[in-house]
Amino acid sequence: MFLARVTGSVVSTQKAEIMTGQKLLVVEPLRVNEKDKSSLQGTGRTFICVDTVGCGVGETVLIVQGSSARFTEDTKKLPIDAAIIGIVDEVTVAGSTIFKSTD
Repeated sequence: MFLARVTGSVVSTQKAEIMTGQKLLVVEPLRVNEKDKSSLQGTGRTFICVDTVGCGVGETVLIVQGSSARFTEDTKKLPIDAAIIGIVDEVTVAGSTIFKSTD
């Protein structure tokens, strides 16, 4: 699992029929700032994920990859390797809160 920020969406009118109705989002993985461990920062990479929780652009989310992406009831038959499985409320590292959702 890893943390990521939703940065956009993908629209595909031509796709495998089983993917019809699946919301695809662009995410950028996050990591703890190595200098002072006081914040999360982007890695500069991007992934396309199926959204299973109804999140939106700007939210910090929890991602699973590989076979784990197909362990939910909604994704078990989909040809995917990355899924959003949670919206993050707070991240604490070494006793300090480094991220807190504004919602």
